Amino acid sequence: MISIIDYGLGNVLAFANMYRRMAIPVAIVRSEAEVAQASKLILPGVGAFDYAMESFRDSGMYEAAMRRVVEDRVPVLGICVGMQMMASRSEEGTAAGLGWVKGVVRKFDTTQFAQRTHLPHMGWNDVHPTKSSHLFEGLEKEARFYFLHSYYFECENPGDTLATAEYGSEFACAVNHENVYGVQFHPEKSHEFGARLLRNFAEI
Repeated sequence: MISIIDYGLGNVLAFANMYRRMAIPVAIVRSEAEVAQASKLILPGVGAFDYAMESFRDSGMYEAAMRRVVEDRVPVLGICVGMQMMASRSEEGTAAGLGWVKGVVRKFDTTQFAQRTHLPHMGWNDVHPTKSSHLFEGLEKEARFYFLHSYYFECENPGDTLATAEYGSEFACAVNHENVYGVQFHPEKSHEFGARLLRNFAEI
């Protein structure tokens, strides 16, 4: 069962509908008890880092999610700001992150780009897996995903980078540490590529 955490941020219905079309069991969870029973978790997110962390902490599901991910080692997939929340901290705010993948979320420095570039990074971009993972099975070549962000995840351990993309320079667009996975792009807006990635997560 895929359990999508609904703490008020992120298009949880889009993920649920994609899984239902693939006939994969899915539930939208809104309570500590539901999270405590989850076998796989998806943590979506949009908006500002501090607000997302505050909303998650206030949802009543934060402690249960920490236990399931850190102690019970259930697979979890963070998406967009949900991925950024997995870091230690973010330059966007002052709140502490979840710390599930050691790293810092940084803002793109467009002054260092060779070409004139604007934020946010918005639209389709090529994604290049950097190590073998079932999450990107069948997506090793010519995979494109939809992005909308101004901040990126900088892993403390380069080995936690799962895939990269380019926007002015190369950046980590997917991370993985043990049972924790995160993607900066939006699978729910990425057509067949996103559907394949979500199916892959269900099979982990």
